[in-house]
Amino acid sequence: MRKWLVICLVLALLTGCSQPLPPEVNLPDENTVKAAGIDSYNQFGFKLYQQLLKQNENILLSPVSVALALSMAYNGAAGDTQQAMAEVLLVADLDQEELNKANQLLLQALQASDVTVEIANSIWLREGFPFLPDFIELNKTYYDAQVSELDFNNPAAAPTINQWVKEHTNGLIEEMVQAPIDPLTIAFLLNAVYFQGDWTNPFEANQTREDVFNSPNGQVTVPFMNKTATFEYLEDTDLQVVRLPYGEGNMAMYIFLPNDLEEFLQNLTQEQWAEWRLGFEPLRGELSLPKFKFEYEQSLNDALTALGMGRAFDPQAADFSNMVEHRQDVHISEVKHKAFIEVDEKGTEAAAVTSVEMRLTSLPPAPNFTMKVDRPFFFMIHDQHTDAILFMGSVVDPS
Repeated sequence: MRKWLVICLVLALLTGCSQPLPPEVNLPDENTVKAAGIDSYNQFGFKLYQQLLKQNENILLSPVSVALALSMAYNGAAGDTQQAMAEVLLVADLDQEELNKANQLLLQALQASDVTVEIANSIWLREGFPFLPDFIELNKTYYDAQVSELDFNNPAAAPTINQWVKEHTNGLIEEMVQAPIDPLTIAFLLNAVYFQGDWTNPFEANQTREDVFNSPNGQVTVPFMNKTATFEYLEDTDLQVVRLPYGEGNMAMYIFLPNDLEEFLQNLTQEQWAEWRLGFEPLRGELSLPKFKFEYEQSLNDALTALGMGRAFDPQAADFSNMVEHRQDVHISEVKHKAFIEVDEKGTEAAAVTSVEMRLTSLPPAPNFTMKVDRPFFFMIHDQHTDAILFMGSVVDPS
């Protein structure tokens, strides 16, 4: 079950787990998990994280959130666009049904944790636009997605979507969609992840002291939490790692302290992480950890394009013909990611939202005339082949 237990929370919520899940959690068998490609999501998270690296900047990414939002869009993709998305998510060896079932299992397992993990999906459609029923039903069935039609021209549309975001992140993230909504936008596909976990062994507040943190931008003084205890600990070349469990111990935060963070992150892979996980052992030690709290917001277009998903953003090349009826001009205009985290003596609270915005390449041409049949009229039914008129009549009162 080792592959299942990783489930990309190291980067998703800066958490992880190294002990077996309790028997009351109903997990799929190991063969199903292996087929689900969970390791692929981890590797996708590491690769995406590396694309987002900027010098001297805090980063917070939820690969689970990004992968689930893109998976909903993937259900509407076709042809080369679908293939490109599958390769970026590293699930090209799964068919659509296998991927959807795997994500459904992932959602169920994560939310069965003894700490608070809440994951919600929603799809907001432009009112009256011809979306394909199969696309909607797939996302309802496997992602438990709330699907709503909205008049995007109404000023209340953006606040309505943002209220959903606020509710499903416990108020930590308040806005994903800005008003007014672009007239070419036809849909928003959203995933929200909320995490709240108390440390298994909390830090004592009276042990928290101000101390110096050596930032690349200069020294700063911040509160440090302090504890002497037995920790799950790993020491490698130029690296120290400690595991801090939440709740019953299944979920945990791993703190990585390398000599050179930039070099460490550039070489971080799923394979390396899997190797490290085998090396932890209980050791007594002193831990001094700064309290921290920050928000992160980033468009993922450039990062996903660099990984190979550029076709999905290209108005001329994107193919989402499994999403919208009789349209070849739909593309992803933006994948936006917002995240929040706070770590203190009690535990951790974190949230992330990913939004996939779908747009038309151009507005449909304006009609050349308007005909409103609001007065008495004549009609006939004619057979073009025989030139026979089968019916004719007048309507003066349609009631």
